[in-house]
Amino acid sequence: MRTTGAGPATTVGIVGGGPAGLLLARLLHRSGIDSVVLESRDRAYVEQRQRAGILEQGTADTLRGCGAGERLDREGLVHHGIRLHYDGRSHRVDFPSLTGGRSVLVYAQTEVVKDLIALQLSDGGPLLFGARALAVEGADTGRPVIRYAHRGREHTLACDYVVGCDGFHGITRDAVPAGARRTYERGYPYSWLGVLAEAPPACEELVYAHSERGFALFSMRSPTVSRLYLQVPNGTDPADWPDDRIWDELGARSATEGGRQPVRGPITAKSVLPMRSVVTEPMRYGRVLLAGDAAHIVPPTGAKGLNLAVSDVTALAGAFAHLKDTGSTRQLDAWSDSCLRRVWRAEHFSYSMTTALHTEPGQSAFDTRLQIARLDRIAASPHAAAELAENYTGLP
Repeated sequence: MRTTGAGPATTVGIVGGGPAGLLLARLLHRSGIDSVVLESRDRAYVEQRQRAGILEQGTADTLRGCGAGERLDREGLVHHGIRLHYDGRSHRVDFPSLTGGRSVLVYAQTEVVKDLIALQLSDGGPLLFGARALAVEGADTGRPVIRYAHRGREHTLACDYVVGCDGFHGITRDAVPAGARRTYERGYPYSWLGVLAEAPPACEELVYAHSERGFALFSMRSPTVSRLYLQVPNGTDPADWPDDRIWDELGARSATEGGRQPVRGPITAKSVLPMRSVVTEPMRYGRVLLAGDAAHIVPPTGAKGLNLAVSDVTALAGAFAHLKDTGSTRQLDAWSDSCLRRVWRAEHFSYSMTTALHTEPGQSAFDTRLQIARLDRIAASPHAAAELAENYTGLP
C-alpha cells in the first residue's frame, strides 16, 4: 500500500458511517461545523445491515429536526403500546396514557441510514465509503490524526476532535490507553435467533412473550414484513432451525387463551444475535470521544441501542455547537458524565426487561414464578407500568 504525504484537515473526524456517525455529521453540518466521515464498508453493505427498528419519541423528533423525517413520517408505523404475553395471558401497556402522550415509531435502522446517507451526499461534508481507519494517533494532543486506507493508499486526516462511531470492535477505543479506561461487561446464557419473514404481523403492536420454553418477540418492518425473534442457546446454528420449526415455536411460546397464532410466510433471512451488556468509561479521552456501540452495548430486549447512540451524538453535536458559538468547552467537558448517567439507566432497564422475560438454562420453578410475579405487577400497578412505558418511549 502506498502512503500519501500530509492529508486534509477537519474540525471533527468521524470514524464509522452507521446511524450515529451519519447523524452526528448531519447535526454538525446544520450548525456550520465541518466534518469528515470514514466508513470502512461500501455503501450497499451499510444500507443493508439489519439492526434495530424501534425509534423513541425523541429519536424520531431528532431525525425530523435534521431533515430526515419525510420518509420516516410517510412509512414509519406509530405504536402506542406493547403487549406482554405470559402465563397464558395477554396484557397491553398503553404508552400515551402512562407517559403524557409519548409513543414509539417502527422504522428500520437500515432506512434511517439510507435517509442520512442521501442527505450527507446531497449537501453535507465528505463521506468516504471503503475508508478503513487504521489508527487514531495523538488523542491527548491538540491535533489528533486518523490514519486510514482508501483506494489502495494510506492517508491521514488531522482533526480538532475525533469521534468513534465504529462499534465495539472498532479502532477508536484503542486510542484510549488501557489504563485510562474501564469496561464493565455482563454476558447472558442465551442468544436471539432473528428472522425476517414475508408475512403480515400477528399483532398491530410488538408482542413480548414469556414462556417456560423461552422468550419470543413479535416485531415488524412493514405491514407485510415481520421481524421475529426466538431465545436460543448460545452457539446456535441458524441452519438447525428450519422454517416450520421456527413458526411452530413462535406459536407455542406466544400462546394465550383466545389469542391469534402468527401468520406464516416465507422466511427470507436468519441470524443469531448474542446478548451482552457492555459499558466503557469514560466516553472521552483527550480529543477522542466514543459514541454508540463504541462506548456501550445493551441487550436488544428494551430497544435502547440505536436510541442511546442518537442521544450520545445529539448531546455531542450540541456541545460542539456551544464550543463554536461561545468558545467554552464546558458542555464538551461534561458530555461523558452526562451521557453515562443515561447509559446506565438504559442498561438497567434493558437488563430488567431481559431477565424478566428470558428463561435461564436449568431455571427453577421458583425463579419462573418470580418472573410471573414481576409481570403481574406491571399488569396490575399503574406505577410499574408507567416506569416501563417511560423507559421504553425514552427518558428526557
